[in-house]
Amino acid sequence: MHRFGKLLVAGFLAVFLAAPVSSGADKPVYKQARAKLVRPRGGMPNVLAKLNAGKEVAVGYLGGSITAQAGWRVMTLKWFQNTYPKAKVREINAAIGGTPCGLGVFRLQQDVLRHKPDLVFVEFAVNDGGTRAEDIWRAMEGIVRQIWTHDPTIDICYVYTIYTRGMPNDYAKGLCPRSVSAMEMIADHYSIPSINMGMRVVQLEQSGKLIYKLPKETPSPEGKIVFARDDCHPLPAGHKVYTDVITKAIVSMKSPAQPGPHAIRSPFIDDHWQAAKIVPLKKTMLTGGWKELTKDKGLGRRFAKYMPELWEATKPGEKITFRFRGSKVLLYDLLGPDGGQAIITVDGKRRDKPAKRFDSFCTYHRIATLNIADKLAPDKVHTVEIEIHPDQPDRSAVTNREKSKKHFDPKRYEGTAMRVAGVMIIGEIVEDR
Repeated sequence: MHRFGKLLVAGFLAVFLAAPVSSGADKPVYKQARAKLVRPRGGMPNVLAKLNAGKEVAVGYLGGSITAQAGWRVMTLKWFQNTYPKAKVREINAAIGGTPCGLGVFRLQQDVLRHKPDLVFVEFAVNDGGTRAEDIWRAMEGIVRQIWTHDPTIDICYVYTIYTRGMPNDYAKGLCPRSVSAMEMIADHYSIPSINMGMRVVQLEQSGKLIYKLPKETPSPEGKIVFARDDCHPLPAGHKVYTDVITKAIVSMKSPAQPGPHAIRSPFIDDHWQAAKIVPLKKTMLTGGWKELTKDKGLGRRFAKYMPELWEATKPGEKITFRFRGSKVLLYDLLGPDGGQAIITVDGKRRDKPAKRFDSFCTYHRIATLNIADKLAPDKVHTVEIEIHPDQPDRSAVTNREKSKKHFDPKRYEGTAMRVAGVMIIGEIVEDR
């Protein structure tokens, strides 16, 4: 995970770790799982049947930057296409760097399910390395229940990548790291197959066949696989290790179950996030200074894939106002060099300090979330107002660092802009009549 990925994960963790722990009488207890390369469980009966029959198949890839790379995702898609030449196999690429399952569960409908997948790979082990087990359970169970409520014939497969600082210590003991162990508990509950590519990386390193990391300037030693140049993003040879594990696992499964709908079992944790969603902004929520960015240029074009509707306001006093019934609400937005500050008011109570849409890495624009409120009464209607603050945030942490560079332009770091793609809620928007 590069430094910007770490930053994004830290931001998401600050939002999602605030969620309450399950209040059920039989709360699950975290247990560290034994490491195993492949656990077929219920297998992939439906997608394999379609592939063998030469039908059209869509493979979804939901994950972070390791999946976003042109690596195991591209290689496995090609493997499907070559192994089943009569089938028409297409890709649903839903990977965003630096993001955990806590965002994946909100964007699942928008980025995956509306594209009608037959199989969804879920990859968040690295980006959820610092997430509490309870929060992983809420999001990962929400992903499973959303998928199978949408279409119970969609197959799901968990795949576990590796962060080579820390995770190998657990694998050396024959155990899964915390994030993987938490995900394995959900996989066990719902009989979802899992493939542990990270474990194979450790096995190869222990046998002297692989080196976890070499700096860019260091030549690769002959006869050894260099996994990565950092701690988690594989080089092509590392992605090939991942792909070999995945494809061999799929071949070995041969579907232990007959094709048919998957059973949505009783919840593993009672406050799972099945209801998580992104709701597009409507003009009725916005004051007059907001405009929708076009998809043919600028930021509207750059972020169109994951933010199909992106609204921008630049002047203080512009507002977003809406009501919803539910327990949690965030904005799905952008941080950037010209980002302003947001005044947040929920149920008439104004937050003490404005929320900055700028941070010490804002030399460019990137996807982010703004936590508005959580731990709300889920059965009540709540009123939310977000207003652009008149003052700009302190940008000196960036401008002092950047001003000595050749192409530094101070005007890029001026403004009170907000750019919002939607409302992230656990609950439902209440329409005004």
